[in-house]
Amino acid sequence: MILSRKFSKKDKNLNIQLNSTIDIGSLLIEGYGDGIFIENFETKNINFINSTCFGILQASRRRISKTEYISCPSCGRTLFDLEETTAMIRSKTGHLKGVKIGIMGCIVNGPGEMADADYGYVGTGVGKISLYRGQKMVKSSIDSKYATKALIDLIKEDGNWVEPKK
Repeated sequence: MILSRKFSKKDKNLNIQLNSTIDIGSLLIEGYGDGIFIENFETKNINFINSTCFGILQASRRRISKTEYISCPSCGRTLFDLEETTAMIRSKTGHLKGVKIGIMGCIVNGPGEMADADYGYVGTGVGKISLYRGQKMVKSSIDSKYATKALIDLIKEDGNWVEPKK
């Protein structure tokens, strides 16, 4: 079954994303439907519509087509710039289809919040990072300037690394 959503000319891109996610995403999560079709008569940007569709399919676990990132909301315990670090890790690992990476600001809640991640990057002290494979800590107290490379090396060790297409 294909789930379909049509939008009128007055709908803007944000409305399309939000309403599609609510309407279609919730049905997919409940097990209804195998695919989706979003149509907007105004939007000429087919890449936007495709990106929205693939995002909904990824979030509902219907089709994994990109790397998934799990990140904490950040709080007073966060030990590094979470947004900057997430963007940096994403820029180096965004081509890894189907890999889940947790990026957590502290050791207090981080491992629990990234419970289903394949790999974890967790702040454990000022300027220090611990790396996880699933729920198991595999490296600790890595200097933050070397932690991204250590994460990539860990992914390579497991055979989950592919070189990015140029």
